[in-house]
Amino acid sequence: MNKFCTFGKRDKVLGYKEHEKGSDMVILPDITIPQGSDPRVATCRGKLQNRRSKLNQEINKELRLRAGAENLFKATTNKKLKETVALELSFVNSNLQLLKEQLAELNSSVELYQSDSTNAVMPMIPLGLKETKEIDFREPFKDFILEHYSEDANKYEDAIADFMDTRQAMRTPLRDSTGIGLLFRYYNQLYYVERRFFPPDRSLGIYFEWFDSLTGVPSCQRTVAFEKACVLFNMGAIYTQIGAKQDRSTAKGLDSAVDNFLRAAGTFRYIHENFTNAPSMDLGPEILEMLVQLMLAQARECLLEKLQLQSEENRSIDICLDLAQEAAELAECYAHVHELISHDSVHDYAPYSWISLTQVKREFYTSLAHCHVASGVLHKDAGKMSSTTKDTLQFLHVQNDSTQLDIRNPKDANERRLLGRAHLREALVLQEECQRQHRMCRELKGKHALAAVLRQSHKKALQGYTSTDTEDDFSDMLDPPKVQPATKFQLSLTPPDFAQFRVNDLFRGLGPIAIFSAKRHWSAPRLVQLHRGRTIDGFGFSVRGDAPVIVAIVEPGSLAEFGGVKEGDFIVSIGDKDVKWASHEELVSLIKNAGDSLSLKLVTPMDRNYLKTTKSNQSKGSVSTHSSSSGVSSGMSSPSGSMAQHNHNNSKRLMHWNPFKRNHSASREGKDFFENVILR
Repeated sequence: MNKFCTFGKRDKVLGYKEHEKGSDMVILPDITIPQGSDPRVATCRGKLQNRRSKLNQEINKELRLRAGAENLFKATTNKKLKETVALELSFVNSNLQLLKEQLAELNSSVELYQSDSTNAVMPMIPLGLKETKEIDFREPFKDFILEHYSEDANKYEDAIADFMDTRQAMRTPLRDSTGIGLLFRYYNQLYYVERRFFPPDRSLGIYFEWFDSLTGVPSCQRTVAFEKACVLFNMGAIYTQIGAKQDRSTAKGLDSAVDNFLRAAGTFRYIHENFTNAPSMDLGPEILEMLVQLMLAQARECLLEKLQLQSEENRSIDICLDLAQEAAELAECYAHVHELISHDSVHDYAPYSWISLTQVKREFYTSLAHCHVASGVLHKDAGKMSSTTKDTLQFLHVQNDSTQLDIRNPKDANERRLLGRAHLREALVLQEECQRQHRMCRELKGKHALAAVLRQSHKKALQGYTSTDTEDDFSDMLDPPKVQPATKFQLSLTPPDFAQFRVNDLFRGLGPIAIFSAKRHWSAPRLVQLHRGRTIDGFGFSVRGDAPVIVAIVEPGSLAEFGGVKEGDFIVSIGDKDVKWASHEELVSLIKNAGDSLSLKLVTPMDRNYLKTTKSNQSKGSVSTHSSSSGVSSGMSSPSGSMAQHNHNNSKRLMHWNPFKRNHSASREGKDFFENVILR
């Protein structure tokens, strides 16, 4: 049977090449370009993302129809036509509402992202990826290279194609560390591309269009910052999917889940702090803050599960009380998330199932806190509590209601029984409220793992309550004291580590990016031909700096001055050799080896005098990377920031044989930071 294959490198899909052998198609990975996931692989998450993409396209179509109908309604004066358009608008708005409900249902499909473990665990909330359209950068980039950099754009066709391949693969990243690495590499490559091709004062006609992950509404901007923010959002979304997919029945899986949720929270916080005025609702500050707190709550939830897992076999009184405080702290976290998600600016965009699930978790972990307190109070060794345990129990109970049971630190077995039963009864009430909220939400009703967790917890609390059942007592009607939240875990966000995935500048041939960038301006390259006779000892100019080398001094009346060399010019090529990245020593060596004929290609900066900047830096004692001070003697080149030294006899010979050289006094040479010498 024939095997499927994905497209090759220039087909811009997923980084695979195909090789035909007989009737079978063998997939050979192309390691030279990034790899995305194959959209034809029918995984559950892949199907979900494909449905999301189709819904986004349909929503976009309906939005365009609505915009056109609204414009027609405003423009026409025909009454009958207005009625027809109004009817059409009502149909379009109904379709939009249905499509958005379908998208919200997709965002509620949390069970597809959960672990394959058969154990019943509380589901986590992952995020779906933002979708984007393909962009053709060829013509805009090639035109800009020719116009701005005055270079042959055809030399950069492969670089442009590689960048487009990376972006195409980034649209369908794998849901693992490989996909994260792909997004990081594309993000880092955007650092170079933005500085190379996106000037602040004009547009190349390139528009980045992304669909909102929550509403499906498209947003379009020309700025690379919007592209970066959307890429980072997808990084955070994949972190949430990886975290939700971990096997939380093991300590290793729980550790990995905590790490991924903290990375997701750090990524969303980074977007919140560094990207403002985003046109997309899922990049708004309120929603990003809600996502940060949601991920922190889910990380803390995994830490609580790990504590419960590690102490499952032998749980002492102190551990029970610690678990109770951690569960109460987690309930507070979900209460805060529920408050954020219920805000007017978030409520209308977040899926209703998220709102319901955070509410269910708030009640569930409050009930769990009461269960753990009851386990500690009713423990077999409860009669032998240490003074530290008693202090913890005293601190744990918050007394603020006259209807509560007036027992914070039980003194005997009867008080312990009353206090334990009160906590178990409160846990049962909260568990029943969880189940009611679960039934009330249509999207949550189909979440079988959640239903199983709620049933098991209710059954366990009911068994504990009935096991302590005795004759009726009025005190059984009183509420237990509230459980004071506390935690031993200090969570810290993990921001994106961009340095972990370094990339090479695909357009390095354009020159050092600090000088040759889209925001800098320079003259068109000009060719200067210098030919000296045997009686002339030099070309009459000196250079300084590295990558690129700058013309520091042009001698009056010299060949360089007659040829059109100017102080402050950058040397971009010597003969046929590009020297924009050449070091000072390499360029001096090329000039020396040129003999009596020297062919230079020069550009003159138009928006800044780099020579004055260099001299200013030297007077302050600083050294710049691209314009460091150095002199060149007739015999050797000096390192950056040093003075060239040549002997007295050689200086005399130069002065005698070179009619274009200025006569420098010894005092002048002592004052200058570097010595002006003639390249020869």
